[in-house]
Amino acid sequence: MSLPLYQAKAEMFRCLGHPARIRILELLSEEDLAVHELLASVTIEQSNLSQQLSVLRAAGIVVQRREGPEVIYSLALPEVRDLLRAGRRLLEAKHSAAGSLVDEVSRREPSAR
Repeated sequence: MSLPLYQAKAEMFRCLGHPARIRILELLSEEDLAVHELLASVTIEQSNLSQQLSVLRAAGIVVQRREGPEVIYSLALPEVRDLLRAGRRLLEAKHSAAGSLVDEVSRREPSAR
């Protein structure tokens, strides 16, 4: 039985509905990163990082590969960059007058690849 599109979208957005996962995706939008590099940039415990990466892998949003002793993560779908940018634009428009957003990624804005 096939899943209705609206339901599939809801499941995807639920998967994205965690601040650590969004941060991970923002970082991976810029470049592929090893687990230790992600851990240095995402302020969570290693076990929690592994758990969040597992959720993203299971959803097919990120993929991993092994390079020697390191596990490298990358976006499985380049469209994730577009989704993150769209979310940013929506929030900027919503909060532009109030100036209430703190941009922790301003130095590392996902590039337009």
